[in-house]
Amino acid sequence: MVTENNFLPILMIVIVSYLVGSIPTAYLIGRLRNINIFEVGSGNMGGTNVARAFGIGWGIATIVFDSLKGALAVALAVVILPGSFWTAFTISAVVVIVGHNWSLFATLINTAANHGRLTIRGGKGGATYFGTLCVITPAIILFAMLALGGLLVLLTRFVSLGVLSAFVVAAVALIVMVAQGMMPQAILPYLVAANALVFWRFRENIQRLLEGRERRLGERAQAS
Repeated sequence: MVTENNFLPILMIVIVSYLVGSIPTAYLIGRLRNINIFEVGSGNMGGTNVARAFGIGWGIATIVFDSLKGALAVALAVVILPGSFWTAFTISAVVVIVGHNWSLFATLINTAANHGRLTIRGGKGGATYFGTLCVITPAIILFAMLALGGLLVLLTRFVSLGVLSAFVVAAVALIVMVAQGMMPQAILPYLVAANALVFWRFRENIQRLLEGRERRLGERAQAS
């Protein structure tokens, strides 16, 4: 709950978490290769597009750093607002995903490239969401997420299917833990908001999966 006493720390958490989430990892990695990731393949600021453009290793590096953004934002929030873990965690975890999905830095870069025409850009938030989950989720659930998601990607080569299925597993498992009194109900707003943000950004992938048009992992991205 926001009060007069914690308003400024919460405001700081929002600003810091958004800026951390806005760091355009995929764009920076692309620039190391003298390529603008926003002009390659899907144009998405995420690990899958980087993997298609530069190879699996670079894609994994993008996912790792985007996950670290989520964990870092939460860690900073807990320091900024000590004694109110779930308030700090929930606000930070949601806002850092917002920052990744609608990145200030990526938007500024693309707006400048388009001669001042506002061009809002960002990623889909999967890796950043996973980073926040790592802070509060039991290792067995994280393992189940990675195992199921990895198996589905291995069998189908649909990264989006693996990612979304893994998050469904995590959400269901954590809700069951809440129902059994093993996790606090304070986790529920975070789960609802974070999953809504990620599934919304994956909505086009979901549509393509349903229509059989989703691109598989291993298909190289082409410059647009």
